[in-house]
Amino acid sequence: MSLKSEIERRRTFAIISHPDAGKTTLTEKLLLFGGAIHIAGAVKSNKIKKTATSDFMEIERQRGISVATSVMGFDYRDVKINILDTPGHKDFAEDTYRTLSAADSVIVVIDVAKGVEPQTEKLVEVCKMRKTPIIVFINKLDREGKDAFELLDEIEQKLDLKVKPLSWPIGMGHNFKGVYNLFEKKLFLYSKLDKQTIEEPKEIKDLASPEFDKFLGNSANKMREELELVETVYPKFEKGRYINSEIVPVFFGSALNNFGVKELLDCFLDIAPSPLPRHTDIRDISPYEDRFTGFVFKIHANMDPNHRDRIAFIKICSGIFKRNTNYLHTRLGKNLKFSSPTAFMAQKKSVIDEAYPGDIVGIHDTGNFKIGDTLSEGEKIQFKGIPSFSPEIFKYIENADPMKSKQLNKGIDQLMDEGVAQLFTRSFNGRKIIGTVGALQFEVIEYRLKHEYGATSRYESGDFYKACWITGDVKELKELKIKKYRAMATDKHGRDVYLAESPYSLQMVQENYKKLQFHFKSEF
Repeated sequence: MSLKSEIERRRTFAIISHPDAGKTTLTEKLLLFGGAIHIAGAVKSNKIKKTATSDFMEIERQRGISVATSVMGFDYRDVKINILDTPGHKDFAEDTYRTLSAADSVIVVIDVAKGVEPQTEKLVEVCKMRKTPIIVFINKLDREGKDAFELLDEIEQKLDLKVKPLSWPIGMGHNFKGVYNLFEKKLFLYSKLDKQTIEEPKEIKDLASPEFDKFLGNSANKMREELELVETVYPKFEKGRYINSEIVPVFFGSALNNFGVKELLDCFLDIAPSPLPRHTDIRDISPYEDRFTGFVFKIHANMDPNHRDRIAFIKICSGIFKRNTNYLHTRLGKNLKFSSPTAFMAQKKSVIDEAYPGDIVGIHDTGNFKIGDTLSEGEKIQFKGIPSFSPEIFKYIENADPMKSKQLNKGIDQLMDEGVAQLFTRSFNGRKIIGTVGALQFEVIEYRLKHEYGATSRYESGDFYKACWITGDVKELKELKIKKYRAMATDKHGRDVYLAESPYSLQMVQENYKKLQFHFKSEF
């Protein structure tokens, strides 16, 4: 198969949502329809020992939430699908932001009862900034929730998106009978009251036909009115407008009951973009270029705790990635070759010989990589749009067992490379401070240090308002380091950081040192 046809048969997308909207359940069901798994895990059920395929870290199984991005690849209808299942919890938003840099499109999951929630708003904002095409899946139609039109208005107002329903629900909660697929002009109904068995779809192109009444009974006329309103009020669907992020298709269903998921997947394959061009500091990279390029968007230590392995996740952007071939690590300026690159199905890995644009490849890392690093066939480029953000919560980390200081230092070093949190070392006393965007990350770090590295730690509160990276005039920077020495630190990469104790102290420093720039994200 040619490079062009391999690229065009790939779809790489992320699934995002507020916690508990059913994102991981939807991921499971997509894998189920794709034949990648045979039993769907129940994320929250203690009765079922098999947990969600995408939640493979022990702490995820215990808490019933996703705390790290999972990568899953499978083939469906001769299309290679790469799903990035992201954490929904706001405390892990930074991992999600970076993952969105590797996605060519996004499915946003919304709970029919709760509607648009705060975390959904933040994540959609990032997608809009990147102009990433979005599909919305309104989930949990088997429960009572908001009216469909009310939900669409909420999406348009809160998320500032122009929507176009491509399926429409027939009832809701106890009265949920199925959906009418506007994209395929087909009716999908449950065949049993247990809401687990779906009949063969009925093709109904003319809503005035008696067949419509036969299948829907008393609901038929109400459905006709609603569908007529949908076709009148919302714009006509055009694939080009969706890919340019001008219009957002909306689907309704119940992931738990397998309803609406196959229709979503089939339509997604027809309309979603194959790999898109990527921005670098020099030029845009087209996926159809012959020369290989890719970037690291995630690092995960101890995917298999028995082997203490550390994996760098690389998104292939152009050309063909080949096993045992020398590629330039542009930051280090040295050539590296990889003997066992892997493809993923959650924590299951298989060695591959080749990968194409859109694919996600795992590379065993001995400490060469950090998030944002670029690999190429010799061109010195740096992909853009993979930042770290200024933390919001700070704590000193202390060693609770002096006999395990080596293990603690190694654990902190590796976990910080993953981007779980950021490490700052105070310049005047060498104390280590961990900064995160959410409190739950401290629990994850403590848990993983203990269970993966055998190191026990404790935290002390750090009363800081903001950490910002500093660049600019050398003389002024030197003066700042002397006068504000107690507020100075370095990050893991040795860059100067100012730790502001309050909004006022930050404002005063900015006013007094006009030739310095204070950065609130690491990509500067």
